[in-house]
Amino acid sequence: MEWSGNQTLITHFILLGLFTQTPLHFFLFSIIIIMFLVALTGNGLMILLINIDSRLHSPMYFFLSWLSLMDLMLISTIVPQMAVNFLSGKGYITFTGCGLQILFFFTLLGDECFLLAFMAYDRFVAISNPLRYSVIMNKRVCWIMVAFSWLFGLVDGLIQAVFTLHFPYCGSNKIDHFFCDIPAVLKLACADTSLYESMIYVCCVLMLLLPFSVISASYIKILVAVLQMHSTEGRQKAFTTCASHMTVVTLFYGAATVTYIRPQVYHSSKQDKVVSAFYTMITPMLNPIIYSLRNKEVTGALKKLLGRCSYGRTQNNN
Repeated sequence: MEWSGNQTLITHFILLGLFTQTPLHFFLFSIIIIMFLVALTGNGLMILLINIDSRLHSPMYFFLSWLSLMDLMLISTIVPQMAVNFLSGKGYITFTGCGLQILFFFTLLGDECFLLAFMAYDRFVAISNPLRYSVIMNKRVCWIMVAFSWLFGLVDGLIQAVFTLHFPYCGSNKIDHFFCDIPAVLKLACADTSLYESMIYVCCVLMLLLPFSVISASYIKILVAVLQMHSTEGRQKAFTTCASHMTVVTLFYGAATVTYIRPQVYHSSKQDKVVSAFYTMITPMLNPIIYSLRNKEVTGALKKLLGRCSYGRTQNNN
């Protein structure tokens, strides 16, 4: 604690967490750790397959590898700290650590918003203009799109972290959450945060709705293009290709919208924690499963890798 006038300023926070020390919550915590390991394995495997298999060297898989990296970083920003806090029973996090968690979390959240929009645009070009696809979505354009996603995410993360931590915090230092989410942190501020909360709301609406409008426009045009196809096989392939992306978009944007676009008056701490757990842990785990199970090229690359590993072990044994 530090003294400022008659107030004791907070130098660290206590995260109350998602669970308490009960047998049921130990079981639920074990499930989250399994989900974390599945997410690490699945996303890491997706990145590996996309990089080593030449059949996956296309814009769609290029974006997918970056989505997997972002999911890896997002879940790693939240779960290890939460696990340490739960096992130690302390929930301690420094003021600086809290700021870094806000920075990384909102940077990655913004990254995924824009990357999902670019992935939708990529599918639109592939289906509506297949002959010029390789020209429009060339390597330079793909890198610019990824850089744009990171830039906007980083700007958003920096703004959110700096403005949140510039308020004085005194009195209680207990955050009713399992990570430093801005609405939960601001409840402890010893200043009027209403203007900033309104700014956050507008910022979140823009960060979610702008990319979502691009996604919606892309898929409306995709739907029109698919319905005009004469080939039933081509129509089915187009729907299958886009179904995985739409599932990921629905999961991600659904949870994020409930948390950051819904007015604060309708929020409760318990509900916010459950919804946050969904898009910080469940979605990163599901994304590689959704893309791999519905994609013959990815499953083919995995079989090829497993066959290569099996052949290597056989050779070593001989």
